Amino acid sequence: MSAASCLLTEDQFLCSICLDVFTDPVTTPCGHNFCKTCITEHWNINVQCPNCKEVFNTRPELRVNTFISEMAAHSSEQQVSKPGEVPCEVCTGTKLKALKSCLVCLASYCETHLEPHLTMSGLKRHQLIDPVENLEGRMCTKHDKLLELFCKTDQMCVCMFCTISDHKTHDVVPLKEEYEVKKAELEKTESGIQQMMQKRRLKIQEIKRSVELSKEGADREIADGIQVFTALKESVERSQAELIDTIKEKQRKTEKQAEGFIKELEQEISELKKRSTEVEQLSGSADQLHLLQSFLSLNAAPPTKDWTDVSVRPPSYEGTVVRAVAQLEETLNDEITNLFEAELKRVQQYAVDVTLDPDTGHPALILSDDGKQVKHGDVKKNLPDSPERFDHCVNVLAKQSFSSGRFYYEVQVKGKTDWYLGVVRESINRKGKITACPKRGYWTICLRNENEYKALASSPVHLSLSLHSEKVGVFVDYEEGLVSFYDVDAAALIYSFTGCSFTGKLYPYFSPLFNNNGKNSAPLIISHVTKLSRTI
Repeated sequence: MSAASCLLTEDQFLCSICLDVFTDPVTTPCGHNFCKTCITEHWNINVQCPNCKEVFNTRPELRVNTFISEMAAHSSEQQVSKPGEVPCEVCTGTKLKALKSCLVCLASYCETHLEPHLTMSGLKRHQLIDPVENLEGRMCTKHDKLLELFCKTDQMCVCMFCTISDHKTHDVVPLKEEYEVKKAELEKTESGIQQMMQKRRLKIQEIKRSVELSKEGADREIADGIQVFTALKESVERSQAELIDTIKEKQRKTEKQAEGFIKELEQEISELKKRSTEVEQLSGSADQLHLLQSFLSLNAAPPTKDWTDVSVRPPSYEGTVVRAVAQLEETLNDEITNLFEAELKRVQQYAVDVTLDPDTGHPALILSDDGKQVKHGDVKKNLPDSPERFDHCVNVLAKQSFSSGRFYYEVQVKGKTDWYLGVVRESINRKGKITACPKRGYWTICLRNENEYKALASSPVHLSLSLHSEKVGVFVDYEEGLVSFYDVDAAALIYSFTGCSFTGKLYPYFSPLFNNNGKNSAPLIISHVTKLSRTI
C-alpha cells in the first residue's frame, strides 16, 4: 500500500461531488469513486454518473471500495499545514504538514510524498532533516553546495569547496560538531538567564515583602501617633475644662456672697420701711397725748448692720491661665517623655557592636586595647601616615562600616567638656583642617566649653539641653536618610538630621578633642547597649 500511495495524487482521495476526502467510498459500474452518501443523494435526482454521464436504467448496487477507503483514511490522518509550519511542496490544493526536508532535492515532503525517499534506493542516499523553510539558504551561494562545515576562524558556515579556497588555512569543523558546542553554550546561557530570572523573582518577593513590612510599620506608627496625639488632645481639653471650672467656681462664690448681702440688705430695708411708716403716721397725729405716749416706743429702732466697710470684690484671675498652662505643660512633658522612651526602646533594638580602628586614629590619641575607649594623650606618637589616618584633627573611626539598613550605638561622654560624635562617609578628607558638615560627609553633634551643644548642619544649630548628657545614643537609618542623637539617661531626642543622601559606606566617628590640661581628660567610651527597663 505504501508503494501504491506514492503513485496517487492528493486529488485522487477527494470525492468529485463534495470535494472532500472520501467517506465510505464506493465505485460505480463505470469505475468512478464517490462518497456513498453523495452518490446516493445524487441518484435520487438523476441515475447517471456525475463524471462520465453514463445513464443506468436501474440503480446499481454500490459496494465500499476498501482500497480507496484505506488510502483516504491514511491521508486524513496526516495533519494539514498550519501557519508557522513547513508545508509539503508536492501537495496540490490543501497543503499537508511536511515531515522532512531533503537537502539534495531542496524540497519538503509530507508523509505520503516522502515515501519514495524511504523506499527507492537512489533517493535513500539523500540527506533528510527536520522540516525547514528556505532550503536555498542552506546552500553555498558561491559553490552551490550544501553548507555542512563551520569555519571557526571566520565564524561562518561553509561548504566543502570553501575549505580548499577562501578558508584553506582556517580552523574548520563539521557543522554538527560546532552545533553541539553552540548548543551547549546556549544551554549554559539559558541556564544563566533562568538563574537571573529566578534572582529577580526572588528580588520581587523581597521588595514586595519590604513594602508589606513598610506598610505594617506605617500602620503601627500611625496607630501610635493617633494614640499619642489623642492623649495630648485629651490632656489639653481636660486642662481647658479644669480652667473654665476654676473660673466659674470663683464667679459662683462671688455671686453667692453678693446674693447673701443683698438679701440681708433687703430685709433691713423692709424693717426700715415699717419704721418709716410708723414715724410718718405718728408725726401726722394732732393728738398731743397720743404722740407723746407713742414716741417712747419709737426709740427702740430695729437692729441694723453697719455696711460702711462691707463690699463685694471681684475675684482675682491673675495667674489662673498661666498656672493651668504650666500644669498642662508638665502633663505634656510627661507624655513626651513617655513617647521618647518608647522611641529610644525601638531604636535600641538595632544595636551593633562597634570598636575603634587604630589605623584611622590621630597619632596623639590613646585607644584602649579592646578598642572601646579613646582620649587625647598630648604626645604625638610616630605612626605611619597612611591615607586612612587623620593627621591634623584628633579623630578616629570605627572598624565597622554600614551601607544599608539601620544601626545604633551608645557612647559615654561623662566628665568631658568637649567632644564630637556622629557618622561620616568613607570618602571624607582625613588630612589637614576639616570643617564638619553634611556637605563634606559629616553628620555630627558636639559639645564645646562644657555647655555649648551644637548640631553641625550646613549652618550650626545651637541645642538647648537642660542637663549635661552622660551617654549619647546614635541611630542611623541608611535608606531613610536619617541620623538621630539621643540623651540616653533622659530618654530624650537631642537632634535629627533628616533627608540625608547616603552613598557608599558610613563609619561611626569619634573625637574626644584635646586634653586641655586635664580638664577634658575623660575618655569617650563605647558602651554596651542596655535597653530601657522603665515602664512606658
